[in-house]
Amino acid sequence: MNKSSHITWHQSTVTKEDRYLLNGHKSCVLWFTGLSGSGKSTLANAVDQMLFRESYRSYVLDGDNIRHGLNRDLSFLPKDRKENIRRIGEVAKLFVDSGQIVCTAFISPFIEDRELVRKMFAPGEFIEVYLDCPINVCENRDPKGLYKKARKGEIPEFTGISSPYEAPVHPEIIIHSDKRTIEQSVEKVFKYLSDKKIL
Repeated sequence: MNKSSHITWHQSTVTKEDRYLLNGHKSCVLWFTGLSGSGKSTLANAVDQMLFRESYRSYVLDGDNIRHGLNRDLSFLPKDRKENIRRIGEVAKLFVDSGQIVCTAFISPFIEDRELVRKMFAPGEFIEVYLDCPINVCENRDPKGLYKKARKGEIPEFTGISSPYEAPVHPEIIIHSDKRTIEQSVEKVFKYLSDKKIL
C-alpha cells in the first residue's frame, strides 16, 4: 500500500486535556479480550451502562457491529484478522482522543496484535481486560452456536478450536467470568478505573 508523503497529523485546537476538564474524567480504552462466549460483549455493555448512569462519556465498539460496516471487507484469515484489530485500535484511539472511555469487545487472539494496539496509546490509556474462562464453559454457553459449527468444520480458523488464542501475559485486569457475576465484574473494572484516577 502506497502512503502519501504529504499527509500530516493535525492537532485539534481543543486538546484531550481540555476534554478531561469538561467531562470530569480521563479517557482510556478498556480492551476486553477472551474466547468467544467468555462474556466480552456482555461485560463491555454492562460497564458502558454503568458509566452512562454515572454520567461518564463512553461508547462500546463491538466486534460483530464493526464487521457489519467498517471492516466488512475483511475475512477471518490471519492477515485480515490482524488488520481488523489494527483498524479497531485506530478507531479506539480517536475515541480516546475525544475524551471518552471506549470499551472494545473483540476476541483479538494474538498477543502481537494487542501489543501493536497498546503502542498506539499513551501510558495508562490502554487497559487490557482478560476474560479468563475455560473453553468448555464458553462452549457450553455457545450463545451463537459457533462452537458447534466449528467442531463440524463449518467455520474455519475458529479461535480455540482450529485457531489458537494467546492469553495475555500481563493484563491490567483479569476477570474469571465463570466464577464472577456481571455485577462483581463491573465492580472490579470500576475499582481499577477509580484506583488509577481515570474516574
